[in-house]
Amino acid sequence: MNTVHYDVIVIGAGFAGLTAARELSHAGRRVLVLEARDRIGGRTWLDERMGMDLELGGTWVHWTQPHVWAELARYGIGLAPSPEPQNASWWNGSEIVHGSPDELFELLDQPNELLTARAREVFPRPFAPLESPLLSAFDSVSLLDEIEMLPIREDQRSLLESFWTLNFNGRLDDAAFTQALRWVALTNGDWKINFEACATYKIAGGTRALADAIWADSVADIVLGADVRSVVTTDSNVTVRTSAGASYDAAEVVLAVPLQTVDRVAVEPAFPPAVSDAVERGQLGLGTKIWFTIDGEHPPFVALGAADWPLNFLQSEYVHGGKTFVIGFGRDATAIDPADTGAVQDALTRLLPGLTVVESNGHDWVADVYARETWPMHRTGFLTSSLAELQRPHGHVRLAGSDLADGWGGFIDGAIESGLKVARSILTTSHLAAAQTAH
Repeated sequence: MNTVHYDVIVIGAGFAGLTAARELSHAGRRVLVLEARDRIGGRTWLDERMGMDLELGGTWVHWTQPHVWAELARYGIGLAPSPEPQNASWWNGSEIVHGSPDELFELLDQPNELLTARAREVFPRPFAPLESPLLSAFDSVSLLDEIEMLPIREDQRSLLESFWTLNFNGRLDDAAFTQALRWVALTNGDWKINFEACATYKIAGGTRALADAIWADSVADIVLGADVRSVVTTDSNVTVRTSAGASYDAAEVVLAVPLQTVDRVAVEPAFPPAVSDAVERGQLGLGTKIWFTIDGEHPPFVALGAADWPLNFLQSEYVHGGKTFVIGFGRDATAIDPADTGAVQDALTRLLPGLTVVESNGHDWVADVYARETWPMHRTGFLTSSLAELQRPHGHVRLAGSDLADGWGGFIDGAIESGLKVARSILTTSHLAAAQTAH
């Protein structure tokens, strides 16, 4: 088999990989994208389920996110707002309370204001987190410990813990306080705007519309179903091999895959210990996102349960065909099967008794070998011990992805930011090499 030669091989066709491929191909580089799945989009996936196109992964965007907002403007793609909730239910630590969304947010307001009061102080320039003079003092601090120390009522503490369990889509045992502060600093220290950014505005046409637009704007080649298993650097050449035995050569490689899947690829020379340690330690986004329908067309609602419930947050999204479509999130993907309608019914009844689940669906990103995580949320010490090493070039191999973003880590915006920066790094380095060769 003849080996095909490229200037750059991008491994992974999520938003980081697609962005990097577009930028590099626009700059005249011959680029190949190798994607293990049979589709582009990575941990975003608009797919038809239960009779509707539903976002199974990353979904929401916001104008406080500069990179994704610029892409939407570039391609003339608009927004599709989620419905504004009319009703709210929540667990106060001993019973379910029903009220208005304003009442629920009022209960969360003071605790979140106290918790995130120093967000802009710790991250005065939130897109340059490693330049914070307070980073070393805060990065080892546990978010759960900070919540425990707040002078608030126990019902508010229960709500606050569940709220941040939702944000992390995982357990808070080793959650970094700096991750919470980074998120809120990105919306100028306002936790309410931050929450709006997390779950209010979708992309018109779905995430697929933006992924397709970025890819259509590229002149890179792509191979789908290409499960890369090794990346070997010899002198100035990098050889990439897939599980099917295909081989490709390039001068540079971008490994744009979720952090917890980096160890699926045998990289030679091996990454330094700081990288392998970060991969082994992993991220905290190990939860679930489940879509289900309930019988009847109900006014929009939100519901927040206890942090350790299989589904601790519910948000109704669509009304169609006599049914209401609801999104549920939980911290542990192993605690509930998206296809187990009975288990989903039990989880719903805990929060909203009297409603009937018709069907349920979803995708287990944690069990997915090409993801192994949902959205990336950092453990304590990640910024000080891992981020800089993950971001720097390792010979002719660079990592990219939302896990590595300086700004909106865990969002589409962060993936696009990382793809832009890694492409610029390659172009700058190759320009310097060309100049040195010329002299």
